[in-house]
Amino acid sequence: MRIKRISAAVALTAAGALAISGCAAGGGEETGDDSGLVEGSSITAAWNQAFYSANGNTSFGNATANNNINYLTYDGFSYYNNTPELVQNTSFGTYELVEEDPLTVKYTLADDVTWSDGTPIDAADLMLNWAALSRSLDTPDFDPSDFTDAETGEFTDAFPTDVIYFDSGASPDAQFGLVHDTPEVSEDGKSITMVYSAPYVDWEVAFGTLGTILPAHVVAKNALGLDDNEEAKQAVLDAIESEDAAALAPISAFWNSGFNFTELPDDPELYLASGPYMIKDFVADQYITLTANPEYKGENTPNIEDITVRFIPDPLAAAQALENGEVDVISPQATADLKTALDAIDGITVQTGVEGTYEHLDLQFENGKNPENIFKDPKVREAFLKTVPRQEIVDKLIKPIVGEDALLRSSQNFVPGSEGYDDSVANNGSDAFAEVDIEGAKALLAESGITNPEVCILYASNNPRRVNEFALIQASANQAGFNVTDCGSDKWGGLLGTPGAYDAVFFGWQSTSLAVTDWSATFKTGGINNMNFYSNPEIDALSAEISSEFDAEKQIEIKQEADKILWSDFYGVTIFQFPAVTGISDRVEGIDASILAPTIFWNTWDWAVTDAGSEE
Repeated sequence: MRIKRISAAVALTAAGALAISGCAAGGGEETGDDSGLVEGSSITAAWNQAFYSANGNTSFGNATANNNINYLTYDGFSYYNNTPELVQNTSFGTYELVEEDPLTVKYTLADDVTWSDGTPIDAADLMLNWAALSRSLDTPDFDPSDFTDAETGEFTDAFPTDVIYFDSGASPDAQFGLVHDTPEVSEDGKSITMVYSAPYVDWEVAFGTLGTILPAHVVAKNALGLDDNEEAKQAVLDAIESEDAAALAPISAFWNSGFNFTELPDDPELYLASGPYMIKDFVADQYITLTANPEYKGENTPNIEDITVRFIPDPLAAAQALENGEVDVISPQATADLKTALDAIDGITVQTGVEGTYEHLDLQFENGKNPENIFKDPKVREAFLKTVPRQEIVDKLIKPIVGEDALLRSSQNFVPGSEGYDDSVANNGSDAFAEVDIEGAKALLAESGITNPEVCILYASNNPRRVNEFALIQASANQAGFNVTDCGSDKWGGLLGTPGAYDAVFFGWQSTSLAVTDWSATFKTGGINNMNFYSNPEIDALSAEISSEFDAEKQIEIKQEADKILWSDFYGVTIFQFPAVTGISDRVEGIDASILAPTIFWNTWDWAVTDAGSEE
């Protein structure tokens, strides 16, 4: 296993890939092998949102609640530790730069990697990932927005069966979107070689870190009605290499939706694993239990046999569960009451700090709930943003947790304290929204000619901090003449980007990578994180430019230019950098959170039950 070291300054500047943020332990006996696994050992963690998709690469499934689990159940070519550094996971496979011009990269799987059903992982799995993440084989110009359920965010039964559409948000100027030609498969079926159409600065993480590669044989068996695993794998390869639309249409449809589930599926193939853990049990809205994967042969072998993740949205309820010994580690969205509660519990360690996650409010440029789509008008967008009480939110909801270290964030593209942040904030126009300006908002509304504009805001209704945040925004905006209504939902994550579901939304983006380019997936036209139908040719051009820019200073300049455009377009407002509060029982050791997702879960294989948690 090799580690690529990245300086802390670069890490802060570059962090950009984003995901939507949202039983007592027992000891046991070590197994007879040298893996370190302790038979019968178990711990329980708490998370604030329930798992709902084993495919975190779709616009529907791209959420931290899903990717925490997928990170542990799917292996891959690399992952980030908590320095953060990019770790090449050579026990799964290797990648090498074959040529620089044209950029050519070869991925080779280790000899003994398998799915948890014993089926070898091979080129079919890698090729399916390329097809999905490049969208090179998609039906041109297909728009899925008319086939999305406004109540759930999932595709409806009316979705056409004759189109190829991988819901990965890939674009032609980044990641595998730059690999237009079908990759070459090696004779032994263990390697694929990709040729990029242009230089790509983030080629090392183009395949994604852990949690991205899905089982091709399961997709083909369900999509094409096949029974044999090897026949199914070959069918995927044949469909991709021959560009067989009749086969690729159902393959893409199953890839999009077939791995979405909110309780344990009847078909165990839908939750196969390649990583150190596999799903063992899953009860809707209550918990999901992972157990050590007996087929896993990689280097990240776990010590603890079973890990249960309970879904506890209320931070105080999570703290109570920790005090009662019902859970062993919690890292909920922090509140002042949570910190007070944790400080009063004996026998735990409390870790505090700042996360790579930031709160932001976005406006729907198209397809809002309001039939007039009022935010098409830049004056109405500007007026609404002038009413968002950013500093009041920080003062009332964040400062009581971390004191004066609470950070008001004023950049879409830079983390506070990182290189380029101060200069960007000084010039991006965010100062116009530093304080609430009700009179200015009223004047802009009057100029727009829109009267009594209704704005329905989506947020996590089962999150106490978000409930308070909504109340502050609603009270302020109503003073300017907006009629702010409540679109809050405990299923908010799946509703993001759903046409007709809401007019504005606030939630957290959590950094998952140090990639230079991944910020653009949120803002460029059609990006997987572009949930508000925003489109600006200048942003798209900057996205394409930074994709092939290897000079660090020029990268910062491009991001600063984009930051200024986003604020001048009244895209939305950033609010605060998340405070982090983690409570850890003395029954478990080895937890050392990362600023990048999956934060506390990044090294779950190193967690261990201490003597304090062993049975006697």
